[in-house]
Amino acid sequence: MNTQATPSPQFYLTAPAVCPYLPGEMERKVFTHLVGPRAAEMNDLLTQGGFRRSQNIAYRPACESCRACISVRILAGEFEPNRSMRRVLATNRDVVATVYPAQPSTEQFSLFRRYLDDRHQRGGMSDMSALDYAIMVEDTHVNTRIIEYRRRQPGSGIGAEPRGELMAVALTDMMSDGLSMVYSFFNPELERRSLGTFMILDHINRTKALGLPHVYLGYWVKGSAKMGYKTRFQPQEHLTPRGWELYDPSTDA
Repeated sequence: MNTQATPSPQFYLTAPAVCPYLPGEMERKVFTHLVGPRAAEMNDLLTQGGFRRSQNIAYRPACESCRACISVRILAGEFEPNRSMRRVLATNRDVVATVYPAQPSTEQFSLFRRYLDDRHQRGGMSDMSALDYAIMVEDTHVNTRIIEYRRRQPGSGIGAEPRGELMAVALTDMMSDGLSMVYSFFNPELERRSLGTFMILDHINRTKALGLPHVYLGYWVKGSAKMGYKTRFQPQEHLTPRGWELYDPSTDA
């Protein structure tokens, strides 16, 4: 009988780097590796504690003079879409979502490049190659899935494989208390469809169907325009020094 205990995770601190969200700020992160037989369990615990996953790394901000990055999770069971969100759902009623194992494809990468070239030309991911994309998708030791969103082809019946146009993709971790949206991207030319909002709404519905409470959206940074959309999905909780607390949007008015 092997009585040797599983080693505890080791945590490391990155060197200071320029903050990608707030001008004039420097960021540092604490991180650990998500590998081995307890990777899924550790991913659950760390995500619930404010960490995010990137490949086989779990990380969270550890900045010396700033606490602007706040972990956000939607309370899926209590969520009701507002009028504009119902319009988004109606606009995308011809979209079919299909869940696959975490495996990359040439079609996904082509859409990923179109998205980066339109939305993140100067970001840290702007020069990612097909190999980089494959590693981002496949390098996981937890329960990760790829969700493809395609336009249903005319005449295709219910249950048929929707091989129409690939419009959006979500890389999602399946957790014990909900879904964590690791990364998502979409066709930037289909702005009218609000596909980013649609994917979040789809994840909320999937989480409800599973009978689980939370959709994790990562970090919200007050004052960062690119993060503003995350607080539209109410009710939601923010991780504070006192733990997860219900967020009141009126406090930012």
